[in-house]
Formats: sequence, structure tokens, C-alpha cells
Amino acid sequence: MSTYHSDLLERAVPRYTSYPTAAEFSDGITAGQVGGALEALDPAKPVSIYVHIPYCAEICWYCGCNTGAAGRSSRLEAYLDALDAEIDLVAARLPSGVSFDRLSFGGGSPNAISPVQFIRLIDRLYTRLKMTAPIISVELDPRGLDAAWGAALKGACVQRASLGVQTFSDHVQRAIGRVQPVAMIEHAVDLLRGAHIETLGFDLMYGLPGQSRADLEDTIARAIALAPDRASVFGYAHLPSLLPRQRRIDGATLPSGEARFAQAASAHMQFRDAGFQAVGFDHFARPADPLAIAGRTGQLRRNFQGYTDDPCDTLIGLGASAISKFPTLFAQNEKMAGRYRMLVSGGSLPARRGVERSVQSILRGNLIERFLCDGRVVVPGEMLAHIEASIVPYQDRGLVSLDCGVLVLHADGWPYARAVASLFDAFRSVSHGTFSQAI
Repeated sequence: MSTYHSDLLERAVPRYTSYPTAAEFSDGITAGQVGGALEALDPAKPVSIYVHIPYCAEICWYCGCNTGAAGRSSRLEAYLDALDAEIDLVAARLPSGVSFDRLSFGGGSPNAISPVQFIRLIDRLYTRLKMTAPIISVELDPRGLDAAWGAALKGACVQRASLGVQTFSDHVQRAIGRVQPVAMIEHAVDLLRGAHIETLGFDLMYGLPGQSRADLEDTIARAIALAPDRASVFGYAHLPSLLPRQRRIDGATLPSGEARFAQAASAHMQFRDAGFQAVGFDHFARPADPLAIAGRTGQLRRNFQGYTDDPCDTLIGLGASAISKFPTLFAQNEKMAGRYRMLVSGGSLPARRGVERSVQSILRGNLIERFLCDGRVVVPGEMLAHIEASIVPYQDRGLVSLDCGVLVLHADGWPYARAVASLFDAFRSVSHGTFSQAI
């Protein structure tokens, strides 16, 4: 069990799914910039596609995603029409011969749309973007899965799926507005395995209202018994001033910082004891899983979906609020679905926010990514002089070592990984962004 050092965790820090982070995004990114980035892609380098579905059948109180209630079927149809239009706009700017290694669907809940709509969307992507055989992954809400969805996933040759489980504890489910009995999760697992899903992941959470360490341990035991290939265990970020839906959660019932730390450390040990490999600071995978292999071979990456074995340097985000990553640009689409539809229907690429990536920010971003993925990084001399003093508190507690410019995270230092990574972040002393707790 790692030791809790409250002074090293008191500062809120980003999750670093990008650098610069979304807190540094600003208005002013133009459709012309994104169009130019698309046209400049090297056909010899495969890219990834992420498709955002900003709707859910039911809205959970804890959720920080850009999503809304699906409501009327006409709302979903209008959004999918807009996605079709954006696909056309992107396809028109791609150089001939660009190939796609990955196709991911997230949200919200991709299964907020119907199975037929999902198949039509995949067909549209394959046809307009000239895809051949990308690895397809989908985030799914077990409350909306049925036999028709199983048939659709199988027919589309989806290889990977992640289930939003969060917790098996009844009283915690009620406290976050997401009630889903154990039998429902078991049924979803059976359905997905029957659909030939090769890699099944569970998304779990700690730090939830009223959640005890015993609640989390029971949830993880139940999850392991269902034999997923991988799992993530995220800490709940309570930001009711930014996310009005979270105001339904009583902040007084949230675990303390020390209790959150104990929950995260316990989850780490429980998965490791069950034969899973720790991947970064919040993912776990069975040794034969591609994510675990990437972790062992130095191929692990970190993007907007978290830890991944996706090797592509370019990711094209489609849909409202989706973020694209280009070699020198991050660009985020218009967040509001209505305005997003207006932009693409008018023939404009919908990017509205983002940041240009300077040589220095790319260097810092690479250092942060490698440290969070490998737990080891070579710090350039000019940067080392600026952060050396800040590393001392972590060295004194035995969490890291620094020798000849090589910074190494020790085995019990993983709970502090984000805090240490933030030392490479040039924006944190000036940014007004709001982030989750470091643990």
C-alpha cells in the first residue's frame, strides 16, 4: 500500500490526455486551419478516427461528458445527418491514400442511437473515408443493450467494447443516478461475448458519494469474476460549479482525500493480485491484452480516451465537442449540438477552439506522455534546471529518483504520477483551468 502524503496531492492537476490541455484551448481556431491540417496529412502514416455521440438515454448525475438526453428520435436523426455532412467535409480534404488504423465511438453513449443507425453510420464512414479494416471500439451503456445491438456489433465486426459499470453497490448507484442491477451487467457481458467482442473492458470509479473502501473492493471482485480483458478505475471529479447535473450529489457524502487515496491503492493491489498488469496510473489489463503488451514494450500512448495502444500520431475527431490531434494543432469542434449542425450544414468544418502546438509544447507533451506511460523519462538539461528543486519533495519521500537527468517513478509512486508530470507543465502557474484532484 502506497503512503498518503497529503501535501503532495493538494493541488488539482490535469489528467494529461493532451498537452497543452483543454484548459489552454482558446477561441479562434478556424475551419481553414483544420482544412489545411487535413490536406497536409502524410498518406504513409495511418490515422485514427473518433466519433462523438453526445446523447444518452438517461443522464447520470456524476457525468462530466458533453452529453444530453436523447429525447425525441428526430433529435438523433438530425445529429446523425450533421455527422454525415462532417464526414463529407473531412473526406473532401484528405489526401488520396490516407489509411485508418482505428475507429472509436464514444459519448455520451453511442448506443443512444439505434442499432440500424449505428450500422448506417459505420457504412458511411467506410464508404466516404475509404476505410478497409480498422480496429473498431465502442463505449456502451449496459442499460441500453439488447439482442439487436448485439447483432449490430457482430455485423459491424466491432472488436473492442467498454462497459460503463462504475459501481455494483446499490446505494452508490442510487447516489449517482445510475441504477443497473448486477444481472443487467451479466447479461451485457454475455451479449458482448456472443457478439465476438475480442477485448472487453469495464469502466469503474472510486471517490463516489457514500462509497466506502469495502464497496469498491466488492465492485472490483464482482468485476473480476465477469472476466473482462481490461479495466479502468477513475476517480470521481466533483465540479458542480461547472457541471450543474452534479449538484444533485451531496458533496458532504464524498470520501475524504485520504479515503480516495486508500481506495485507489486498494484497487491497484486487488487487480494486481488477480493477475492483471497495471497500465499507467488507472488502467489494468490481462498480460495478453494489447494494452498490457504496449505497456511492457514501451508502445503505450495517451490520448483523449486515456491510455491506449493506438500508435497513430493523428486523430480526427468527428461530432460535437470532438477533439482532433494533428502534428502541430489541437482543434475542438463546436460543443453545442445545435450550432454544430448549423456549421456543417452550411459547409464549414466545425472546429471553433484549440491551440497551436509549438516546438516547446510538443517537447513538454512528449515528456509528460512518456513519464505517465513508462514511469521513466530523460529530462533535457535546460528543463532539469527549472524543475529540479520541485522534484525534491517526491525524492525525499522515496516516490521518484533522479540520476544523471533520468527521472524514474518508483513502484509505490504511481498515485503521484500526475502531480509529478505537472512539473513539466509550463501553464499550471498561470492557467485558470479547473481540474480534478490529483488522486
